[in-house]
Amino acid sequence: MQAIYLDKQPISIEDMVSVARDHAKALISEEAKTRVENTSALIDKWVAQKKVIYGITTGLGALCNITISDKDARLLQKNILMSHAAGIGAPLAEDVVRAIMALRVHDLSMGYSACRMETIGYLLEFLNKRVIPIVPEKGSVGASGDLAPTAHLGLVLIGKGEALFKGKRLSGAEVLHRIGLSPLRLEAGEGLALINGTQVMTAIGVLVVHDAVRLSKTADIACAMTLEVLMGSNSEFDPLIHKVRPHPGQVITADNMRRLTAESEIIASHEGCARVQDAYTLRCSPQIHGAGKDAVAHARRVIDIEINSSTTNPLIFPEIEDIRLGGNFHGQPVAMAADYLSMGLAEFGSVSERRIERMVNPQLSELPAFLVKNGGLNSGYMIGQYAAAALVSENKVLAHPACVDSIPTSANKEDHVSMGSIAMRQTREILNNVEHVIAIELLCAAQAYDLLTENRPMKAGLGTREAYRIIRRHVPYMDRDRELYIDIESMVKVIQSGEMVKAVENSVGEIKGIA
Repeated sequence: MQAIYLDKQPISIEDMVSVARDHAKALISEEAKTRVENTSALIDKWVAQKKVIYGITTGLGALCNITISDKDARLLQKNILMSHAAGIGAPLAEDVVRAIMALRVHDLSMGYSACRMETIGYLLEFLNKRVIPIVPEKGSVGASGDLAPTAHLGLVLIGKGEALFKGKRLSGAEVLHRIGLSPLRLEAGEGLALINGTQVMTAIGVLVVHDAVRLSKTADIACAMTLEVLMGSNSEFDPLIHKVRPHPGQVITADNMRRLTAESEIIASHEGCARVQDAYTLRCSPQIHGAGKDAVAHARRVIDIEINSSTTNPLIFPEIEDIRLGGNFHGQPVAMAADYLSMGLAEFGSVSERRIERMVNPQLSELPAFLVKNGGLNSGYMIGQYAAAALVSENKVLAHPACVDSIPTSANKEDHVSMGSIAMRQTREILNNVEHVIAIELLCAAQAYDLLTENRPMKAGLGTREAYRIIRRHVPYMDRDRELYIDIESMVKVIQSGEMVKAVENSVGEIKGIA
């Protein structure tokens, strides 16, 4: 795999995912090293001149008016990491922690922070030798940076805290020893530089947005399969309809659905039937899925900007030998995008669950009750719909916007905060729930196809027949009750691997996840 230079501009979401999940080698360029060294030299000069600089020669937050002496400058940075490491809860997932480190390297390598090359080198060593600091998921209010979580990451650099290495949870000191490093001695400003920024919420956002694009494609595939087995029409995907209301997501969803169901013998089999119009969950799928795609697209635009930004404070500009104090660490843009994305993803799940209900309910379809023979003895997909309903209802709670909440911190010096990390954690949980709901819909649709065509062989559409083939590669037809959770988890893995999307796109061309 090609190495990723984390200092390049612009860096992409896909670059970050390659480092976070695929363990691509992480590097920075000689130009980045020069930028960092120039800034470090400037900091050294200012400290020698006893210049008052926030977080470098002063305390933090409401303590910013307290000047720190030369002899305590290093101790201040160590204390910053120890005092701010107040995280709570389960550790963040490995891919999230790797994304945090990659984003931190990117920000520091831009040369706007008080940070030496040696410190960035430690982070690169962690990435390339697969050291995963233990970073509790809770404790950030999303302003002044994601302080508590990133402090836990920084602790390992100085031989404190804990990390995973080769499957074992070890002390920071032991991990450093095993990879041949000594505990880092922080210089002026480095503790603050390691924690000040939106890297935690943005790291989660990188992964969520990447997965959401794939999920939006999968949602269209599932909907197309359900449309067929419910004897729906594809006339509602006519370009003329969407030309007169051209929301980007709506237009591409209609195009996706049209190509997925092209040449469907199932749809052709009931042309001219008595049904005038399909239910909204089928007929309005371009409008519903399309709005979700537009939410994903907006979140992607925000994350694209954020990963190519410097979100620290103070910002150092070596070219003019000056400092600017500002608020780029405030997570409001990311928080609001996360909350919007949460609603879009939740709606993918909500409409999917309603389609599941139409398949398992014989009063709403021409299919056996709960998609199984010998009903009564067998319950089929009855509880699959229950599970989907439970996840959809949970998402309604999780989709409550986090960004509209704020609580003052640091003796009211920081009197408005974003709750951006909370917003993104909720979004990731919603995405996982929706992956499971759509997995259930895909299982139901494949089962319905087998029941529908058992005595009346008909081909599905160009795209949907390929999706059916992938489902049956991993999950067999249900002729009698079995442990349903195994099938659901198998289907979720298929969704997350991208195997289904890839196979369908090989058949019908690109299925667009966003405009």
